[in-house]
Amino acid sequence: MEKATLPEVWLRGPLDNVPPVIQPVAHALLQAREELNVLMQDFPDSLLWQQVAGMASPAFHLQHLTGVLNRLFTYARKEVLSTQQLAYLAEEGKPTTKIYSTAALVAAFNAEVDNALAQLAAEDESQITDYRAVGRGKLPSSALGLYVHSAEHTMRHLGQLLVTVKVLIQQLDEKRTN
Repeated sequence: MEKATLPEVWLRGPLDNVPPVIQPVAHALLQAREELNVLMQDFPDSLLWQQVAGMASPAFHLQHLTGVLNRLFTYARKEVLSTQQLAYLAEEGKPTTKIYSTAALVAAFNAEVDNALAQLAAEDESQITDYRAVGRGKLPSSALGLYVHSAEHTMRHLGQLLVTVKVLIQQLDEKRTN
């Protein structure tokens, strides 16, 4: 008997408390979280910093997915980045003396998605297109623009992570069988 699968998140209906105009953002973030958790289940920590063909490592993508959501949602709140956020940005993709595990990086992403969903639920639709300053250059955007970019950026990096992880696992399996 085939295992029953749920439809993609966007086909499961509206989310409580999230304004209709930003439902697609919430759906994309939830879809990314589901796919990322399945993909990274049992992924060996020893491969976190491995690169394939010069592409970014799984650890970078996991750090970056979390960091970008955090930063874009900060801008959407009309806030500037903190010293801690800037330090996190500077460390993305750099293996440091800090020990990272797959489980910890996935948990950090899951927590950031939860934070993002809470912010989306609290968003005032009447102000969603108001100006927001982005980055040190104070480039113009809106909360809606930042939210949409966060969804597409998340899905882009999830796709890159998926390819990298699949190749690394295939290489590991080939080493084990030889």
